[in-house]
This record gives sequence, C-alpha cells and structure tokens, in this order.
Amino acid sequence: MKASDLFVKALEAEGVRCVFGLPGEENLDLLESMRASGMRLIVTRHEQAAGFMAATQGRLTGRAGVCLATLGPGATNLVTAAAYAQLGAMPMVMLTGQKPIKASKQGHFQIVDVVGMMRPLTKSTRTLVSAEHVPSAVREAFRRAEEERPGATHLELPEDVARETTSAAPLAPSIHRRPVADEASIAQAVEAIASARRPLLMIGAGANRKLTWEMLRVFVDRVGMPFFSTQMGKGVVDETHPLWMGTAALSDGDFVHRAIDASDCIVNVGHDVIEKPPFVMRDSRRTVVHLNFSSAEVDPVYFPQVQITGDIANAVWRLAEGVGQRSHWDFAPFERARAELDAQLASGASDDRFPLYPARLVAEVRRAMPDDGIVCLDNGMYKLWFARYYRCRRPNTLLLDNALATMGAGLPSAIAAKLVHPRRKVLAVCGDGGFMMNSQELETAVRLKLDLTVAVVRDDGYGMIRWKQEQMGLPDFGMALGNPDFVRYAEAYGAHGHRPASATEFGATLSRCLESGGVHVIDLPIDYSENARALGAGIESGAIHAS
Repeated sequence: MKASDLFVKALEAEGVRCVFGLPGEENLDLLESMRASGMRLIVTRHEQAAGFMAATQGRLTGRAGVCLATLGPGATNLVTAAAYAQLGAMPMVMLTGQKPIKASKQGHFQIVDVVGMMRPLTKSTRTLVSAEHVPSAVREAFRRAEEERPGATHLELPEDVARETTSAAPLAPSIHRRPVADEASIAQAVEAIASARRPLLMIGAGANRKLTWEMLRVFVDRVGMPFFSTQMGKGVVDETHPLWMGTAALSDGDFVHRAIDASDCIVNVGHDVIEKPPFVMRDSRRTVVHLNFSSAEVDPVYFPQVQITGDIANAVWRLAEGVGQRSHWDFAPFERARAELDAQLASGASDDRFPLYPARLVAEVRRAMPDDGIVCLDNGMYKLWFARYYRCRRPNTLLLDNALATMGAGLPSAIAAKLVHPRRKVLAVCGDGGFMMNSQELETAVRLKLDLTVAVVRDDGYGMIRWKQEQMGLPDFGMALGNPDFVRYAEAYGAHGHRPASATEFGATLSRCLESGGVHVIDLPIDYSENARALGAGIESGAIHAS
C-alpha cells in the first residue's frame, strides 16, 4: 500500500471525515489519496483560517480536528492557529508537507525547520521518515491531541515518504477511561467545604470540555452553592439559574469579585492556568479546592490548599453526596452582589442610542439567538461586554478565546461551528479589525452554501487597545484605521450585506438574517464611549464587606 493511502486510512480509523486546508505541491500524493477515499477537503483561503476551523471542530466535539498545509510559508501560516489550539486546549492535528528528505534536488528552496518551529507550540511534533511509521505516528498524534489537557499536535509528511509502499496497517484507537479521584482527597475537600461559612463555586475552562454540566447542575441544586464562571467556562451551568453570580470578565472590582472577597472557600472546578484566576490564591482568609483532570500547576497567584485529581464529573457527584446543604452557611453578601449585578446587566438593554450601545448589542443578540444557538466571538472590546452580559443557557454556546486571545478567529470559528452543528443558528461577532484579518473566508462560507450571519462591530479602530490607552492616561495614538464599505464588500463575495440605521432596526435585521438562508454580513457601528464607566470606575463603588 502506498504510504499516503495508509495515512488516509489511519485518519479514517481516528474518525476523521473532513480536513480543512490549503494544499501545495508537496501534498499532492496525500491529496489524491484523500480524493480516492472520499474524504472531504474544505479548501480555505488562508492556512491560519484552516487551523482555526480545525481547532473549533475539536473544541465542539472533543475529537481532534485536522488541518493541512504545504511546507515553508504554508506551514508558517499555521503558527497562530497552533498556539490558539494549544493555549485554548482544543484538540487539533496539523499535517504539513515537505520536500523529499532522502534525495532533494532543490537545495533549501522553501525549506524551514517546521518541526523545530512547532515544538514550543504543540504537545508533539515529528517528521515521518518511513512509511512503516505512519500508523503509530498518526495514532500517537491523535492520542496526544485529545487526552487531557487537549491541544495541538503536528506531523510532517515528506514527498518521498508519501510515495513509499508498505504492508503496515492502521492502528485502532485504544479504549481509555479517565481515572477517578481517591477517597482521601474527596474527604478532605468535603471537610473544607462543609466547615466554610461562605463557600463559592468557580467553573473554569476544563469543565467545558467534557460532559460535566449535568453533574455540576446537580451539585448546584443539591448543595445550594452560588457559582460563577471564567470566560471559557460560560454556559456549563445555565446562567439564568438563581445562584449564578456572574462571569469573571474583568481583572478586579466587578460584582463577582465582591462575592469572591466575601467568600472563605472557593471550589475551583476545571481551572486552567492559561486563564488567570480572578482572585489571589495566597490569601489566609480563603481555602481553595482545586478539582480538575490533573493537579494544579503552581503559579504565583494559584496555589490551592486542597486538590482533587481525576474525572471531574465523578468527583463533583461525590462532593455533592458528601457535602449536602449546611445550615450555618451565610450567602447574604453573595445575594447583595447578585442584586447589584442584575441591576447593571439590565441597564442598557433597551438603550436606543445609535451607534449602538454595547449592552444593547448583547441584549439584541440574546433575544435573537435560541438557547442552543452558537455565538462565535472574535477578539476585541465587545468580548468583555459579551462575557459579562450574555447569559448562556447551554455549554459551548458562546465561543470566545481567553487563552491566546487572537484576532481573526471569529469568522473561521463560526464556519466550523456551522459545519459541526448544521441545524443550529450560528452568529459570528467580529470587530472591524479582527474581521479584516480573515474576511476572505466569506468566500469559503458562500462556497459551502452555509446559513451564517456575521455582525461586524465597527468603531474604525482597535477599540480594546484604545480603551487600555485611555485607562493609562495616554493620548489616542496609532489606533485609527480605515474600512471598506462592508455591505458592498459582502456582496462582492456573493453574501448579503446589511446596514441598519437604528438599534431597533439592528434587532429586526439580525432576526431576519438568522431566519433566512445564505451568508449575511451586518455593518454595525458601535459606541464605546462608556467603556470606562461601565467596565471600570462605575462598578468599583459599593464593595461588599464580609462580616
């Protein structure tokens, strides 16, 4: 069997049915093997976008998404996507081509050390030097990508190796079950929680990667413990729940931080050190219980006193059984913080100003999207508004990146989300800066005949950095940019362009786009003039003090 045919069969053994990518000369044998097998190739307009799509597929399914690029510039274009998947714990396997490694006739033309380049950005990377290595290399790449903590892996397949013949056969994935936590650590955590006066549950990114939401909902209801989430833990438990305390979207001073300040024990489920914890752990007033698939990575601001290592859902269920509800718990400070949070989140939801007030943007999106609808955020100022104001009803319905926090991933992520869940409504929310970094993928969405809506939040500048610049008391410099006519730009790709002229018209336009077929782009001017008040000084007064 030809090595490239074996490679494709090995991918099929891993459940791969679709590859995102932009092939080159060095991939042609693999490309032909994919064609012959019937595997779907989704050709993108940039390798970075292919990587974002593969990572998002992995994020939503738990199975590694696959992306393809050629050598040299094709491979270097995957670097940002590799970091996106690696830091965001999204399982992804990258495949790149290479010149023949046994008898090259082109010197060093287009050759860079791709394996060396990928080493600090992946869980594993290697060059295949023999067809005999294909089955084990592919199996190992997927095992490493998918096992906790998930991330990116990379395989380089040189031209001459792809053309070799071999009698090797694909390897089937092995059955693997996550270990459960030991009884002693569970007992220690139960004691810490039960003896606390104001325990508080924090839900992090790790709880959003596996089907833990059912057990966490049982825990919250049975134990009656208030909870909050990190940005990448949003939606694991329904955020309309009366015990929801908000999202840790800001560094400090927010309402959720007031609840944290009042707590004496935090049960930290699925915390990932990539997401900075919204509280300093070395505080003698507070016990921190770490519950995750792996032990805590020691950090200057994260050093938990109690650790539970093992399957999250199993450990949460056992904690619920052991803790129950305690009559001495005092949640009054949390209730005051929640009342203040609710009041602020409600303000602005009906604000009629235009350009649109960000809270109204979030409110209109929430009104238009069904509970299972998926909102994919690019990275920008609006991300903080969505993290704080958007109430998720289900896991992975607000896809944001608070790990690498790269611009340019919003549209590719939405394309992948629609491919994974074709019957669900999908909306990409992008700033004008981030949108233009991968806006060429509108052609990909149109070519694939997707039903997809993109809201381009336009402030004609790099809004988040401008806000930081203002916070530092610096003059506005280097943040302004120009934009095309986004309506005509969308139409040039065969998409539908819209430019609402009021807040009310935006809500109606968004609903209409989500209900109709095709790709829609909404040009939406935004008013960020109240960032400082709504996300800064305006929320820092009235702090709650524990008594």
